[in-house]
Amino acid sequence: MTTTQSSPTAAGSGSSATEAFRAGRAATPGAPAVPPERVSAVVSSLLAGIHRTIRTESVTYDEFQAAKQYLIDVGEGGEWPLLLDVFVEHVVEEVAAADQDGTKGSILGPYYLPGQARSTSPATLPQRADEQGTKLVFSGQVRGTDGEPLPGAEIDIWQADDQGYYSGFAPHLPDGNLRGVVVADGQGRFEIHTVEPAPYQIPTDGPTGTLIEAAGWHPWRPAHLHLLVRAPGYRTVTTQLYFRGGEWLDSDVASATKPELVLDPVDAGDGTCTVEYDFTLEPA
Repeated sequence: MTTTQSSPTAAGSGSSATEAFRAGRAATPGAPAVPPERVSAVVSSLLAGIHRTIRTESVTYDEFQAAKQYLIDVGEGGEWPLLLDVFVEHVVEEVAAADQDGTKGSILGPYYLPGQARSTSPATLPQRADEQGTKLVFSGQVRGTDGEPLPGAEIDIWQADDQGYYSGFAPHLPDGNLRGVVVADGQGRFEIHTVEPAPYQIPTDGPTGTLIEAAGWHPWRPAHLHLLVRAPGYRTVTTQLYFRGGEWLDSDVASATKPELVLDPVDAGDGTCTVEYDFTLEPA
């Protein structure tokens, strides 16, 4: 039986990301509401920034109408998760990280799906029998800021395949492919067997792609692993790990790369690549 491979559309990715986001919000009903004074302060500042841009750039009515049409298209196309994650989230993460200790964070991105299969370390991520790509062994240890190991820490990991596609967003991939929650051992150590992910371009067949093309930007993200690293009593780290020498590492469309998050791949000599990275979590 032949599996048909098709690229995820911007609308399809946006719909899946929106569904996952709403499910995540519904799972945390106790999240505090934003106080009115913060709504007023943030919205007023945002509007002031827009007004300043209009004056500084001498925005014309035609340009204003084009922007209005563009924002309508983004909403109708279901691309708000994509647009915000690519162009805005990295600054929100930067502000949040200013008073945080431990491993550097990065953006969550639109492709996270909760509730994936759990396994204990050493573990192999769920994958197709004929999964293509260079074999990758990713290992390390999870510790607290005091240097003590965190037994049973969870490494929630997801990634693109060697063609740049994510399960749950690309119709040809089985659910849960290259996704999983790996439980570290009694010393907080983990070993995860997977394949090297590929760089990928964000979906460009919708209004987000139209903006990128109009601005003369490129739509590519460098190859990376997504991670949520958590342990009871500690702040969860949301981050991404990249590969030294990888394409687009210095011009990520999402501006989410950081020098501290770049892995140094080692060729094991048997067709396998190994990478190591330790995580440090701060008390919650």
